[in-house]
Amino acid sequence: MRRIYSLILGLFIVLLGFAQRVSAENIKFVQIADSHLSADSEYSQKVLKSAVEDINNQPDVSFVIFTGDNINNPSESNLRTFVQIANKLKVPYYLALGNHDVYKSKGMSKPRYFEIVREESMFFPQRRPNYEFKKNGFVFLIVDGAKETIPGSAGYYREDTLKWLDEKLTKNENKQVVIFQHFPVVYPDGADSMLKTHKTFRVEDYKDVLAKHNNVLAIITGHFHTNSETMENGVYHISSPSILTLPQSYKIIDIVTTKDFSPIIYSQLREFKVED
Repeated sequence: MRRIYSLILGLFIVLLGFAQRVSAENIKFVQIADSHLSADSEYSQKVLKSAVEDINNQPDVSFVIFTGDNINNPSESNLRTFVQIANKLKVPYYLALGNHDVYKSKGMSKPRYFEIVREESMFFPQRRPNYEFKKNGFVFLIVDGAKETIPGSAGYYREDTLKWLDEKLTKNENKQVVIFQHFPVVYPDGADSMLKTHKTFRVEDYKDVLAKHNNVLAIITGHFHTNSETMENGVYHISSPSILTLPQSYKIIDIVTTKDFSPIIYSQLREFKVED
């Protein structure tokens, strides 16, 4: 009797795991890349305000992700101005860090960055640059590659960050995962001229972590101010231009789930008009 009970329990666990993998729903979200906002630049503020207004008019958007270089240099006034504009979004928003966002010796460490964001936005609970959130059956991971001690354009995924990523992917092995970060690990088309200064350290270590798992749908980045999308080893790598790049645009991403099929990702750049 105990053996039958164990078999039934084991079957239930297997079915539960299968159900978790296929339970994801459709979801639509927006990526804003490299807003480079400055409190001294009226133009950068107009661009972000116009993007926010346009996003607020789009139907069925679940959330907005800012994928780093949210401010042009790491100052408190820049960050507070940025958050005050982002707060006008009608949906939740999340932040990744880029190389322009933090500089510890200038008083903008990563903990201080998120402390300021929380001071300006009561709905932003994150305290650390690596974090996760879940929506519609999907797991979303923000992975930090910014350097706060020695500034520079190159990204660097620390050993403890890669360990965190590995642990999160293992924990969510029966879920579909989307990763947001500033620095690509698959470089966008046309980025060759920038690789001398903008390439990402520990790319192979990062890819070794990805190779251990089969639940990552996409990695969505900015940094190179370039629109590029490519598939590598089953992972869709999406890179988007800065919203300051003409013509101004942000990216709308839909993940569509069909029974018995893997989710399909659709993305489009949406141009918006900057109001005078």
